Amino acid sequence: MSTLKLRDTHYQQLDATTWYASAQIITPSFLNYFDLLNNLQQLFNPNLLSKNKVEELRHMQWYRIPTVSLSTREIAHRQRQQQRTGVRLLLQSLLNKLEMIDTLNDASFPYRLANSQYYVCFSHTGTHNKIISNQHKKNKPFDYLDNKVAVVISAHRPVGIDIEINAVKWQVAQRFFHVNEMAILQTLPPMQRDIIAKLLWQIKESFIKIYQYKLAHGLGKDYAYLIADLIKGATSKSPLLAINDNKSNYRIAILRHYQTVIIY
Repeated sequence: MSTLKLRDTHYQQLDATTWYASAQIITPSFLNYFDLLNNLQQLFNPNLLSKNKVEELRHMQWYRIPTVSLSTREIAHRQRQQQRTGVRLLLQSLLNKLEMIDTLNDASFPYRLANSQYYVCFSHTGTHNKIISNQHKKNKPFDYLDNKVAVVISAHRPVGIDIEINAVKWQVAQRFFHVNEMAILQTLPPMQRDIIAKLLWQIKESFIKIYQYKLAHGLGKDYAYLIADLIKGATSKSPLLAINDNKSNYRIAILRHYQTVIIY
């Protein structure tokens, strides 16, 4: 597999013992036009490139047209491989940022760092067939897929994280969510309902990673008591919303711009 790189990396400290990072995966098949520009300036006399031409080259989008057509299944498999590598690359980037020398022990859940024993949790965008299908229709290369990865580490206790770019279908929520949650969600306007349903799903996914619930069991847990705070937070303009979950004694961080929920 080609060597991966990360871009748009975001780091954030959530409390004294918890740190988070997210990024977008890119691959070398996307030509980095900044590198290309630098190479052009080295090959040719920079004085021959006008400022307007430099800016024109800088803002052009460069990518390699793929020579091999991949099936949806092959694309999904490659995306999973990239994301598995990407989350570990992001973890190393976060450790470098914190000036920590450590390695991941992923022999059992929850994951931990081998030396410091910090807890580690990963998340990445899913291999959504509709998105993959759209890439084929638009004739866009595999590497154009929206591969986002996220990681959270904590010295205190197991943590959970979920990054999600897709909406939760109402039929799926009806199938898995608790009846108490559904009773409230059904009273909300459709747009607000969809926002809260997605946040609930991400909270459930994060707690599944903390407690190692079976998927159906974890999705069926009742978090109706959080909906009022989620509704209040959905109207907030703050990029980071923090909610205290008094039942679990965990805190819930919602980073709306990064479509990420963290339980810590």
